[in-house]
Amino acid sequence: MQSDNLQKVAVKVSVITIIINAALSVFKLLAGILGNSYALISDAVHSASDVFSTVIVIIGVKISAKKADKNHQFGHERFECVAAILLAVVLFATGVGIGYSGVSNIITGDYKDFAVPGVIALVAAAVSIVVKEGMFWYTYIAAKKVNSSALKADAWHHRSDALSSIGSLIGVVGGLCGVQILDSIACIVICLFILKAAIQIFIDAVKKMTDEACDEKTQTEIREFIEACEGVKRVDKLLTRMFGNRIYVIAEIACDGNLSLTEAHAIAEAVHNGIEENFSAVKHITIHVNPFNETDENANEDMYS
Repeated sequence: MQSDNLQKVAVKVSVITIIINAALSVFKLLAGILGNSYALISDAVHSASDVFSTVIVIIGVKISAKKADKNHQFGHERFECVAAILLAVVLFATGVGIGYSGVSNIITGDYKDFAVPGVIALVAAAVSIVVKEGMFWYTYIAAKKVNSSALKADAWHHRSDALSSIGSLIGVVGGLCGVQILDSIACIVICLFILKAAIQIFIDAVKKMTDEACDEKTQTEIREFIEACEGVKRVDKLLTRMFGNRIYVIAEIACDGNLSLTEAHAIAEAVHNGIEENFSAVKHITIHVNPFNETDENANEDMYS
């Protein structure tokens, strides 16, 4: 089952990233204190917040993988989208916070309490960038593999931390060179990247919750598969909708009108089973059989009603 695979992959990736984030947070906090870097201390707090966001992913994925019940007869897949939306909001707030601190420092120009950072802060910032970017790709590849919105959102949260660490690195370098404003400028640029990612994640999750059709490539492949099935004369209608990360399909096929009910049902059953076996993202299929008529002028008209 795709839902079981999604849960296993998401939980495995999430547990690994939680452990790495916790260790990285402690490392950056100590380096920030010892190296006189406020930017690195703030970055450590940001990394710690990633643990919270990853816990949201685990909860969302576990709920979405639950089997259908009396109150949720089509399953729970949309709860994964809810988790993605929550993460998008957290990511957006993170970006706004980073941007606000940068703008505020530039406007006030208040650097009187600035302390020249030590080399350990420079090393910690560089290590953080490499580790967090690695976590981004590890999580993002897993998210693409199982088509998980929540996991993809968490991946971008890791990248936001990598970008934040770039800001810390620039701040440390600027401090060593006596150019404190570099940190503030970097914060504003990083903010824009994070906000863009948050908006894209939010839009993707909302689309999956509003019955948007699956991508055109998959629709075309499903249509071509149905047309190639034995006994199918024509595809009169094909509708798809996203339900979380799964696809629901409704198809009307035309078959020889002289077939018995049993024969027509067998063709529909073969189409149903074939789609289920060849398209792993498809969860539910409804097949309706129409009698084939070569002169039927209404065939393929009003496809979306």
